[in-house]
Amino acid sequence: MTPDQDLLFSPIRIGTLELPARLFKTATAETRATADGFVTDALVAFYRLLAMGDTPLIITGNIYVSRQGKSAPRQVGADHDDKIPGLKRITDKVHAHGGHIFAQLNHCGRQVIPDFVGATDVVSPSDRKDLLTGTQPRALTEAEIATIVADFGAAARRCKAAGFDGVQMHSANGYLLSQFLTPYTNRRGDRYGGELEARTRFGCEVLAAIRAEVGPDFPVIIKMNGHDDLWLRRGLKTHALVEAARIFEAAGVDAVEISVGHYESGFPMVRGTFEHCLRAMVQGSMAHLPFFRRHGMRLFRPFVALMSNWLWKGREGFNLDYTPSFKSRLSIPVICLGGFRTRAAMTDALERGLCDAVSAGRPFLADPFFFAHTRDQTRGPRCVDCNACVGHLGAQPADCYHPYVKTEKAAMLERMGIEAEVLPPVS
Repeated sequence: MTPDQDLLFSPIRIGTLELPARLFKTATAETRATADGFVTDALVAFYRLLAMGDTPLIITGNIYVSRQGKSAPRQVGADHDDKIPGLKRITDKVHAHGGHIFAQLNHCGRQVIPDFVGATDVVSPSDRKDLLTGTQPRALTEAEIATIVADFGAAARRCKAAGFDGVQMHSANGYLLSQFLTPYTNRRGDRYGGELEARTRFGCEVLAAIRAEVGPDFPVIIKMNGHDDLWLRRGLKTHALVEAARIFEAAGVDAVEISVGHYESGFPMVRGTFEHCLRAMVQGSMAHLPFFRRHGMRLFRPFVALMSNWLWKGREGFNLDYTPSFKSRLSIPVICLGGFRTRAAMTDALERGLCDAVSAGRPFLADPFFFAHTRDQTRGPRCVDCNACVGHLGAQPADCYHPYVKTEKAAMLERMGIEAEVLPPVS
């Protein structure tokens, strides 16, 4: 079967933007910016490779809309106009290779390790402690909510000025927008809490602020959970998240990308094996946890890895458990993230009508030419779901850290005459 006969390689429209194929690069935190959030040569090089691989749509790693919303070191920001020239370097490079790129806008809320990122003011809809990190947020006031809404709008304006083709609101995986949606983390008694319609108010206000800055024809998409996966807690199940998506669609969102879980959920959003992942975490981000959590993770890491391997075995398209419910109730495109590795699985998901497009993260870290190799049915470095990349996020630049696959990737780039990336040191 040739690409033009395969639904995976057929055009799709997201708002006013037509894309030539339906396999996208999802967001992965790059850890390549300067300490104060400016674009570096290494960050530009990261996106240049993805664009050289003909990736139809690239979604950036989360870009913080304010310093308060920063989730990890070396994260890029769109919090001031002085970030625009650097961000434009990224879009210029992607466009030079014929690609399209969306900026993922985010505020981390309570999902932060304060010592890791230097945070002094951790906020959330309510003062519910994060059980994984032990981080204790304070509840936002309504005036502070209005400030954050304006921060999202201003960040979107800067991203449009920098040449991005669209923006994505990050309302999945337990970050601030997701925290407002979920009853477990939103226990407010004012107009932002209570019933679902009130809990979507913050997201709708963010969307309205973005639209006011970028206009009606600029693509705006949203990333949401298909299930909160917060067992024995008041997390959202699929039917409620579909209703939230319908509210966001009515408010003007152009597409929805489906993920799963919060940080407290464990590893449902990545799946695979976790020995390498947890080893990297205890040496990196988790080294900044409070004393008992830090040493508990070091002591029980082998057991946690065994349990994680059992609970979250790798499989292709694991969020296809949720996307049909979104497809049946929405008229906008539904993008499915989650474990896709093969052309056959991606094409099958589209042909069965389970989603309109698919996205992937880890395969693009193993092989920035993943799209081209999938389209041309040629062999490239293949992700083996070891999740070492996930363990290093925030502490080391996003890359493949599996010894064999990393070596294969380096050899591929050398054959192509592409110089090895110069990565910034991460303190």
